[in-house]
Amino acid sequence: MAPQVVGIVSRRFGDFNGAEDATQEALIAAARRWPGEGVPDQPRAWLVRVASRRLVDTWRSDSARREREARVVAWDVPATDAPDRDDSLTVLFLCCHPALTPASAIALTLRAVGGLTTAEIARAFLVPEATMAQRISRAKTQIRQSGERFRMPSGADRDQRLRSVLHVLYLVFNEGYTSTRGEQLQRVDLCGEAIRMTRLLVAGSPSDPEALGLLALMLLLDARRPARTDVSGRLVPLPEQDRSLWDRGLAAEGVDLLGRAMAHRDVGEYQLQAAIAAAHDRARSAEATDWSEISELYGLLESVTGNPVVTLNRAVAVAMADGPEQGLRLVDSVADRLGDTQRWLGVRGHLLEMVGDTDAAADHLERAASVAVNVAEQRHLLAQVARLRHTGTP
Repeated sequence: MAPQVVGIVSRRFGDFNGAEDATQEALIAAARRWPGEGVPDQPRAWLVRVASRRLVDTWRSDSARREREARVVAWDVPATDAPDRDDSLTVLFLCCHPALTPASAIALTLRAVGGLTTAEIARAFLVPEATMAQRISRAKTQIRQSGERFRMPSGADRDQRLRSVLHVLYLVFNEGYTSTRGEQLQRVDLCGEAIRMTRLLVAGSPSDPEALGLLALMLLLDARRPARTDVSGRLVPLPEQDRSLWDRGLAAEGVDLLGRAMAHRDVGEYQLQAAIAAAHDRARSAEATDWSEISELYGLLESVTGNPVVTLNRAVAVAMADGPEQGLRLVDSVADRLGDTQRWLGVRGHLLEMVGDTDAAADHLERAASVAVNVAEQRHLLAQVARLRHTGTP
């Protein structure tokens, strides 16, 4: 809902910078008032109205804008919901302005489109909150100084920004799929917003294979959401999930989109990730998983991205297909880049357990838990440690 509100207010007042700030204030007001007063019948209209008033108040209080005040005062803040026009994609493309560095574009988009707080974004980027606030402020200033109007780019400009837009949507979905902080493993609202906006993007770019691949990936992963946690919120690993709970309709749609993407014969990283997700979703049980296929797909993805996290994921697939010793060699090959991260420690601990070294496995998993920032993941890791310590007791 946040990007829609930013878009409506930006279009109405012609001030993206002010609209984004005003929308954040409206969201804070909603968080304070709605739990006690109840959610209004038209929540988006409420947010638009409050954000518009905040923006007008800001303009009125700025002595350097006295000449605009008379014009602003004459504008009516809508009392009913805004028109059906959805400006979310315009906001997204604006946040991916070519004047911005990729890091700044991602940070601004996560706030304006993803609805994350500055503190949450700072934690995701591993920087102080004040540093992230300055980065976002500079990004908005650069957009304002560029003189770009609030409109969807076209032609070569749109094509240039599309790659950044896809990357940002991918990051927003990932933040929803496994939250960087908090008690809950998943943020359903962020996943839903990322999927909604990627659907809009695909509708506008129906022949772009990576846009199709990204939407396929999101749907294939989101199909597993009902089984990823139990009734108490405990994380359920993929091999232990009740696959009857998976949303087969979403999975089928994802597979269909992947087929459409692959038909273009221009394979990119999102299509490869979607193909890996599809291989898991096709398996009716953990035992039926085709780990050799998944290992090969991760090998292709690794050659495309050079990402050490992909190497870790390939290590698990190789371990399942060819034995844990082979997987451990891959894990150790990226120790210099990932050795102090939760993911590396967790994967190495898992593979050490597979080779029977339970003491070392427990040590690695305990260290992984110590650096985990998501509470659900931390609890899962500590439960594994307790199990291994008990199993290793004479």
